[in-house]
Amino acid sequence: MSTQFPQGFYWGTATASFQIEGATKADGRGESIWDRFAATPGKIRTGETGDPACESYHRYAEDIALMQAMNLNAYRFSIAWPRVIPDGSGTVNDKGLDYYDRLVDALLAAGITPLVTLYHWDLPQRLQDEGGWANRASIEAFVRYADVTVARLGDRVKNWTTLNEPWCVSILSNLIGEHAPGLSDLKTALQVAHNILVAHGAAVPVIRKRCPDAQVGIVLNFEPAFPVTDSEADRRLARMHHATFNEWFIGPVMGHGYPQNAWLDYGENVPEVLPGDMEIIAAPVDYLGVNYYTRHLWHDPSSSDGARVLHQRDEGNVSARGWEIYPQGLYDIITWLHKTYDIPRFLISENGMARDDQVAEDGAVHDPERISYIRQHLEVVLRLISEHIPITGYMCWSLMDNFEWAFGTSSRFGLAYVNFETQERFLKDSGRWYGRVAGANALVD
Repeated sequence: MSTQFPQGFYWGTATASFQIEGATKADGRGESIWDRFAATPGKIRTGETGDPACESYHRYAEDIALMQAMNLNAYRFSIAWPRVIPDGSGTVNDKGLDYYDRLVDALLAAGITPLVTLYHWDLPQRLQDEGGWANRASIEAFVRYADVTVARLGDRVKNWTTLNEPWCVSILSNLIGEHAPGLSDLKTALQVAHNILVAHGAAVPVIRKRCPDAQVGIVLNFEPAFPVTDSEADRRLARMHHATFNEWFIGPVMGHGYPQNAWLDYGENVPEVLPGDMEIIAAPVDYLGVNYYTRHLWHDPSSSDGARVLHQRDEGNVSARGWEIYPQGLYDIITWLHKTYDIPRFLISENGMARDDQVAEDGAVHDPERISYIRQHLEVVLRLISEHIPITGYMCWSLMDNFEWAFGTSSRFGLAYVNFETQERFLKDSGRWYGRVAGANALVD
């Protein structure tokens, strides 16, 4: 198998506005649900908030210099809705849009293509006070926000993602409660999941109208599920995880509707679906962004006596977050998606590894495990491309260490190390290696 990637392949990194920008009160920015959540004692493991994060609002030129040092030709980042429309639905804040003007112009001047995500979780708090994504008024507010943002940037930005990881927006945030707004209600979570998909679909034609040559997609996170044993209980758990985690979101987007087994299992908690909703959600997309980190194993020990073991977690092969490193799962997910749905193109929109990085005596960060992680997954990407599956790029998570949501700055995913006391950033060994790969457009040693 060739180690060369296709000509024009996107080599980049991914970030999210709240995780890197800081400056949460600068230039008219409004409060987001993550500002409120992070300020609540006990919600963030390290007790930190979104300030200063990486101060990218003021240091974006340094960030772009890191990208240039890695020979990157693309950058996936998100817009902070509260910077553009501070209360979510009222007056547009030109100073917020001015910042993204400057960022986009600087990227293009450096030869880096901007891949913009409109929503990476920082809902304006005012909208949450009115019911958040469970309130259908947020759909209309999002479509207007998309219209305003694309109208300003669409003459230069041609790659648009509506939203990132609706599973996290709904289940992780409104049922499990680990993310903002930190609720724990299944019916609310499922209504949020539905409404945010409607918001995606409603925004797609608006983006195309404002930017006729736009490439528009959505980013979903996927997690293949496997039964630990061949017991029927384990198999059912794996099937339900696949239905609720994977199919629940990609199915409607691709016009297949919600998976029937999950719908029946949710019972009276299923969302309200208005006439026309499913057609709106299924607005044609140009690409699907795939976020992949690990797999999920399911086991019911109460019904597995004598069952044959099928899958086992490799306890010696996990990241600092405890996630098993399983590159085969990326192959499994992409091939399933390709066979099941009519998806024009794929972008690996997030893939990366958390590690307890330390600065060595020589002043460098040596992270061979992260290099191995990325290499193994890039080998999978090459294998998929060799099987004629259209993959247009790879965005490593993340450009630099940042505010990792509920983990604060304790969880380091970056190709660049950030000293959060001084805001100094420099490439780790993995960043230098990734730069050689991007420069060669091929896997290298």
